[in-house]
Amino acid sequence: MNAAIVRPGRNSHSLGRILPFVVYIGLLAATPYLREALPAGWDGRWLYAVQIAAVVLALAWFARGYEELRGFTLGWRDGLEALAVGVVVFVLWINLDFPWAMQGEPGAGFDPRTAAGDIDWTLAVLRILGAAAVVPIMEELFWRSFILRFIDKPDFMELPPASASWRALAISSVLFAVEHFQWLAGLIAGLAYGALYMRSQTLWSPILAHAVTNLLLGLWVVATGAWSFW
Repeated sequence: MNAAIVRPGRNSHSLGRILPFVVYIGLLAATPYLREALPAGWDGRWLYAVQIAAVVLALAWFARGYEELRGFTLGWRDGLEALAVGVVVFVLWINLDFPWAMQGEPGAGFDPRTAAGDIDWTLAVLRILGAAAVVPIMEELFWRSFILRFIDKPDFMELPPASASWRALAISSVLFAVEHFQWLAGLIAGLAYGALYMRSQTLWSPILAHAVTNLLLGLWVVATGAWSFW
């Protein structure tokens, strides 16, 4: 087995894909408790900035191990396909909000409005940028670059994306769905992003599609006030 997979250093391919995701999910789970621990008068919504900053730092620390992100290796055909997939997933995401397609009841979501009812644009832009610029890189490194290939071959860096099996695509997409409140939309997104990765053989393809989905979703949420989708 490739020693880089098990060595817990900055060049560790597996750790570099797992840790940023764990940081993101860990802080997401801890947010309700951290809000309660904040001093009176502190706005808990700014914890999202802490969450995103922590992920960025983790990604930066392991950046030298992300060989597949060096250079923007995405042809125009693959780019157009990724853009189209991102738009389609967005449209499906906002329409697949059936009660049976969700894990529990919708929450309040991330509401960037002030006490007067006006949108705090600093918070809104922060949320959109975090979801569209940081989350896609972090999640695609974990779900597609790592999990999708690891299912077929623990020495995942030796497996070309095109050689990943449909079984691995299905399993990784189901796991991706479990991560999301809207599990059906998450399942479809996972299948779409994974198929893009396998076909294009560049991680930039699902990253672009994922970014487009999240960007459009953020703009739609702000325009409609459907904060529960955040």
